[in-house]
Amino acid sequence: MSRRIVIAGTGSGVGKTTVTLGLMAALQQKGLRVQGFKCGPDYIDTSYHTAVTGRPSRNLDSWMLPLEAVKAVLKKGSEEADISIIEGVMGFYDGKDPRSDTGSTAEISTLTKSPVVLVVDCSGMARSAAAMVKGYQLLNKNVLIAGVIANKVGSEGHFQLIKAAVEQECGIPVVGYMLREVGIVMPERHLGLVPSIERGDLNGFFEELGELCTKTVDLEKIVELAEGAQDFDVKNSIFTLPKKRKLVKIAVARDAAFNFYYQENLELLEHMGAELVYFSPLKNERVPEDVDGLYIGGGFPEEFSEQLSVQQNSADSIGEAILRGLPTLAECGGFMYLANELVKVDGKSHEMIGIIPGTVVMQQHLAALGYREIQGIGDNFLLQKGEIARGHEFHYSTFHPVGANPKAYEVKGTRGAAQEGYLLDNLVAGYTHLHFASQPKLVDNWIQRCLEVKQHV
Repeated sequence: MSRRIVIAGTGSGVGKTTVTLGLMAALQQKGLRVQGFKCGPDYIDTSYHTAVTGRPSRNLDSWMLPLEAVKAVLKKGSEEADISIIEGVMGFYDGKDPRSDTGSTAEISTLTKSPVVLVVDCSGMARSAAAMVKGYQLLNKNVLIAGVIANKVGSEGHFQLIKAAVEQECGIPVVGYMLREVGIVMPERHLGLVPSIERGDLNGFFEELGELCTKTVDLEKIVELAEGAQDFDVKNSIFTLPKKRKLVKIAVARDAAFNFYYQENLELLEHMGAELVYFSPLKNERVPEDVDGLYIGGGFPEEFSEQLSVQQNSADSIGEAILRGLPTLAECGGFMYLANELVKVDGKSHEMIGIIPGTVVMQQHLAALGYREIQGIGDNFLLQKGEIARGHEFHYSTFHPVGANPKAYEVKGTRGAAQEGYLLDNLVAGYTHLHFASQPKLVDNWIQRCLEVKQHV
């Protein structure tokens, strides 16, 4: 396998993404083929990785996926790359359970035998940075924290203080720094960063980040540390099974409004017999007429609700396809798009497709966040009796149904169990983002339902 390194943080907001993108851009400028990965259930950071490297970034999540699947994703994604950079999530040890490393960046690093560079927000401290790093080293002695990047330092002199303290007390190199006042702004909104797909040409932004990183980070040392990654074996996993011949076509809505898709979800569909055909509701494109299934993923329909509300050609074709029985999965943003209307925070209402009777209302505070264990309810063709998948929720909207809507899922999270979503014949919709590798049988179920409908048309 190629060289690899984990870019972890002492907590959220310390600058992991800025440092990660800077390293990716700088190493690209040196002529290396860089592969990006992201720990946890994140769609937006991966979009930036993909934009800077030109290679699809992939998620590594040790709670949603079987551990062998995590290793398979890393091994497959790293093919033909010179170096892989794995961006962590939250703080290094933060995951599913505060009493263990489950689902954390730390677990990913030990599972994949990958060295770690810890990003520390060093504003307002000097020797104290060494105490922080020492704590991260000692909490789990199986992790390999191989180096440190001092972020948000006030000057090169400040960096030298940090470097002297950490290297003396922790015995690992401080490989570079990023200044606090560098003028780099990563635009944010309620779900985090603004996705790269909405920001247009980012080449200038990445070039600037790469040049800044080259000036203050020892890139050769980063590569050297990445060479410390150990090989590992991948046992049986869904990704190691033989690829099936194409059996059906599934249309996938993909544009600035709908772009939250795990790369592995799309590849598993292809691997198990589906040809994917993309179309854009924002561009008023119709669902291709020769498809056998439909996938509308998450994203930001609320940011484009006015535009979506007038793209009647696309909306009509989606509604017609669902009503004629096209096996459809609509996740989060897709679920919102299928409702009667979407009401924004300012109170303005925009008409949506109207397949699901009810109103989506945006709010300023978080409505749901966290991992979910999911079972199908009733005649859910994706998840049949006894089949359990895993996924997550993250949204700022609430759904207000009209009448007694049949639910699609029973979901379990930290606050207990509840039913959510909407089920109508061959439509399965809900707020939960599913990771197909957590339950590959749902891909088989989907393709089989597509074949059944296709044979009866």
